[in-house]
Amino acid sequence: MKVTRLFDYLYQQKEKSPLKKSIGQKKGNDWSFYSTEELVNAAEELASGLLERGYKAGDKISIVSYKNRPEWLIVDIATQLLGIINVPLYPTISPKEYKYILNDAEVKACFVGDLDLFDKVAEAQKEAPSLKEIFTMDKQRSDRVFWESLFSKNKIAEVKAAAAEVDPDALATIIYTSGTTGNPKGVMLTHTNIKTVVDDTCKSLLPTENENVLSFLPFCHIFERAVIYGYLNKAHTVYCTGTDNLGGETGDLQTVKPNFFTTVPRLLEKIYDKIYSKGLSLTGAKKKLFFWALEMTDNYEHGQPLSGFKFAIADKLIFSKWRAALGGQLRGIVTGAAPMPAKIARVFSAAGIPILEGYGLTESSPTISVNDFQYAKIGTVGPVIESVDLHIDLDEENYGPGAGEILAAGPNIMQGYYNKPDKTAEVFREIEGKRYLKTGDIGKLVDGPGGVPYLKITDRKKELLKTSGGKYVAPAPIESKLKEDILVEQVMVVGDGKKFVSALIIPSEAALQEFCKQKNINWTNMEELVKSPEVIASVQACVDKINPLFSKVEQVKKFKLICQPWEPIKTDGTASELTPTLKLKRRVIREKCASHIAEIYSE
Repeated sequence: MKVTRLFDYLYQQKEKSPLKKSIGQKKGNDWSFYSTEELVNAAEELASGLLERGYKAGDKISIVSYKNRPEWLIVDIATQLLGIINVPLYPTISPKEYKYILNDAEVKACFVGDLDLFDKVAEAQKEAPSLKEIFTMDKQRSDRVFWESLFSKNKIAEVKAAAAEVDPDALATIIYTSGTTGNPKGVMLTHTNIKTVVDDTCKSLLPTENENVLSFLPFCHIFERAVIYGYLNKAHTVYCTGTDNLGGETGDLQTVKPNFFTTVPRLLEKIYDKIYSKGLSLTGAKKKLFFWALEMTDNYEHGQPLSGFKFAIADKLIFSKWRAALGGQLRGIVTGAAPMPAKIARVFSAAGIPILEGYGLTESSPTISVNDFQYAKIGTVGPVIESVDLHIDLDEENYGPGAGEILAAGPNIMQGYYNKPDKTAEVFREIEGKRYLKTGDIGKLVDGPGGVPYLKITDRKKELLKTSGGKYVAPAPIESKLKEDILVEQVMVVGDGKKFVSALIIPSEAALQEFCKQKNINWTNMEELVKSPEVIASVQACVDKINPLFSKVEQVKKFKLICQPWEPIKTDGTASELTPTLKLKRRVIREKCASHIAEIYSE
């Protein structure tokens, strides 16, 4: 069959490669799965029930859940069959943000997961008149409508007739970007927009079929949303889980033994930190062997053959244990949403766990470029995907040779921002009759394997600092290098309008505890330890090590250690410092850390 709409991927799986285990989640200690047939039936019966309640094409329905689950996909497919527009919500945002999105999109119904989600949406509903019904995906109180009560077979024929009329260029979803400032904007994406990315990336990232894959990045984000359709396309068995269930002897990495998953760099950084901390705790010959093996990865590139006696020893005694800790069957991991420290990508890839970095935006559905299993280059986000036309708007005076803002055109680019024609107009530019998205990211094309250019991201356009001397500084590369040090958990470079560049640094608590153990420093708490001369000296050594990699104006002259981690959600009512996709909210951090910044520049 020909796939033209997103729900067609499920029907294609049913026709070509039906699975007994298509998508599942853990209930207690056991996995519970939907077969392909059960997925189709559930989606059609839910769509039938929605028709009976009067929902129709063009309506908006939201979904929100703390963890990925089959029910999320079923609701998504059911709404698509009727031409209803899915408006996913992040579970970690506040009732105020729920209220804004529900009102802006005029959402009529919402499917919610467990814990406090019903209460949060119900609170927002008081000031969201369009929201008529809230359905729970878990059995809760008797006065709440359980989603299975909607299931009906009465209008299946009408569901199929409605699905046949769904235009590939019709809106499939409106995804509200998390944003680092202001209210979120609703990105309007069609079936064709997302399908373009799925088809292009499946060729190189998911070339095989019938594998086991883990899914823990939220479906409400376009990254994992596009990936899940790719899994349907390739008939993979999907294990839905959460980041809190991955590690340990009974964790999902060990029990599932996945062949593939997608993630954000933060998770890999944490895994690397644990590995490094264990290495530090070793003694004698074992410790020397660990760091000897680590040094072997320093200059590794994808496709580089690692062989010989030294590597054989390192692989057997060190790298094989890393692979086993991640299940032992991984063919690769794709990461996106934030910059991937090159050092960490080298370590894992050299150890036989290829890390493939990609790039995109919600506005591009999301992929613009991605490294793949055939050709990859560490430190880049890969070649541009087949359907995308990329243009670098050169500004070499500010950004360096060959660099400028990344512009992208193609069938994957959004229709615009919902209810915001002015904002839409701001992010598009016409070049020779073609409509290009202005990404706001700075990059350049570099030589790569396979004889094709590779995209390298150098910074965010709006995040460039301008010192009081009029020099522009890109903070992201500096931050990425600093985060390669085991002691540095989080970092933000500051210096806009100042005489020099400095940094706010949050040490890794686990690494700091190990450091104190090694140095015979009495462990008290983070608040005390960030003032320790020994700790400050160690971080200074890290800064001194990376500074020569940058021009004089870009070098970090001073830093301030702070003890409170930046988080994507705050329980005290204050603004979160990170977006749901873990990007820095620089304005919020500058405001919250104003006294620390003032202290740096007053000395």
